[in-house]
Amino acid sequence: MSDMVGMAKKAEAYLESAGKLTEESLRDYIPSENEVPISLHSAMRYALLIGGKRLRPALAFAAYEFFGGKPSESIRLAMCSLEMLHTFSLIHDDLPCMDDDDFRRGKPSTHKVYGEAAAILAGDALCIFAFELIARAGNAAVVEELAHSLGTKGMIGGQIIDIESEGKAVDLATVDYIHYHKTAALIEASLVIGALLADAPKKELELIREFGKGIGLVFQIVDDILDIESSTETLGKKVGSDIKKGKATYPAVLGLDASKQKAMELYSSSLSHLEKLQGKNTETLRNIAALIIERTH
Repeated sequence: MSDMVGMAKKAEAYLESAGKLTEESLRDYIPSENEVPISLHSAMRYALLIGGKRLRPALAFAAYEFFGGKPSESIRLAMCSLEMLHTFSLIHDDLPCMDDDDFRRGKPSTHKVYGEAAAILAGDALCIFAFELIARAGNAAVVEELAHSLGTKGMIGGQIIDIESEGKAVDLATVDYIHYHKTAALIEASLVIGALLADAPKKELELIREFGKGIGLVFQIVDDILDIESSTETLGKKVGSDIKKGKATYPAVLGLDASKQKAMELYSSSLSHLEKLQGKNTETLRNIAALIIERTH
């Protein structure tokens, strides 16, 4: 465990560095709040720039570097697109018609500051702008990967099953479906997109994909656990809401201890895919995986 804590600390430093690049790039590309329509651009910037781990851009950057990618505008565009799409999903998740959360990252949710209509449109605009940016990278496979991770076979598909499952007794297969599609798919896509932009070999691309799928599921299981064991101050959002809303989660189906065991099994399985990437330094990716399972917020 002490080794994992040390690895997680190294990952935090990496995420901080990648986060700075993401932040600088976002400010370069996102429209000014003084540009018409002012209220919409202000809402977009508020949601996008109030903080966050910037995990998905960092994963894309890590995979890009892992496969020998050199500094380029294409990876910066991809990193911005991923963060914009993640933010779009959070804005919509927080709406009263969805999860009805008043706080995000320790600050009032976008709909609490700008109203529901503006929040919906800000999320929509970030989604569309993200695809405008990723298109500039000039790689159709990247655009396809990103779109697939968001649509009915990805995040949005997971979201609707999540909503339909509230308050119902569900089985483990349903929870697996929701968590993979709603959360893990975009984390997986982040790694794959970085690898695609660096022209990774097909066989190694699939190993990175499996690694991403595994740590993506770990991320959501830990999220489920933190909703029970953490505090609102630590998480920056209301805790205990999953139980209150009758959400389909791993603890709800497996119990808390079995959920922690499931996360460790998936973590170990994810690392096994990295071990097959012989001749490459997997330290950064391993460190990020440790951070995901060790995280407290």
